Amino acid sequence: MDWIREEKTCRLNTRFGIKSDNSPVTKDHIFHVERESFPTHLAGNCLNHSCTEDEICIAGKCVPALEEKIYKDCSDIVKRDPSKKGQNGVYVIYPDTRREVFCDMTTDEGGWTVIQKRQDGDVDFYRKWKKYKHGFGNATKNYWIGNDAIHALTRDKNQELRIDLQSYNGEQVYAVYTTFYIGDENNKYTLTVSGYSGTAGNSLKYHNGMKFSTKDQDNDKWGIVDCAKARHGGWWYRACDRSNLNGEYATSAEIGEEYPVWDYWRGKEALQKTVMMIRYKN
Repeated sequence: MDWIREEKTCRLNTRFGIKSDNSPVTKDHIFHVERESFPTHLAGNCLNHSCTEDEICIAGKCVPALEEKIYKDCSDIVKRDPSKKGQNGVYVIYPDTRREVFCDMTTDEGGWTVIQKRQDGDVDFYRKWKKYKHGFGNATKNYWIGNDAIHALTRDKNQELRIDLQSYNGEQVYAVYTTFYIGDENNKYTLTVSGYSGTAGNSLKYHNGMKFSTKDQDNDKWGIVDCAKARHGGWWYRACDRSNLNGEYATSAEIGEEYPVWDYWRGKEALQKTVMMIRYKN
């Protein structure tokens, strides 16, 4: 029995659009293919590579990118509108759904999508799983973009991560990772990170391979301690951490494991500013 698929929202590339009689599909319409011959990864909603060059796949739909000015991330903005280079600020992107993010368009040639930003204590980062899933805060100052968005941005495993840190005495350091992606919610947003370089020290290596934890979902590996509660944040805790950038914000360089810390730089000294941002690897 042929499988009928009505293609109203996704236009498949002709290399995937083959009728059962081996003739190509040349336009969007109802078509028939043998169930076993249809690519399984396209059997559901569309993916980025099933759209044309002028479209992007958002929430299972191929959306005209140029006409609607819809961007996948901050590097996409710079690529399609070079005039934005050097113009830091809040932009709208669609990694999975509409999101306002801060784009760093100056650091190391720009095009960075900021996924975490902290500069004061206006936003509480001691949140539950659902909040970390969807994101919270204000992109102009302090926010977490959301684990669903981070997964959507990194699932093709083509993003690099940059972390910028500032201490209360004004010193600044950075860490760059050439590999960074997280799994989906079913996999508890498991972290994969490697390829460190920079001046901050490799405090994220300890967390590689860990699931995300929040105060209402303990996924760490320390049986006698709930790390998210003990460290007052949401993070890829192991037993517990070498970094804790979503910990309780301190208004001075206080010492404590519950604060935003980066062990291999300032130990357990609270940091004043933290930024995590990702960019498409060319």
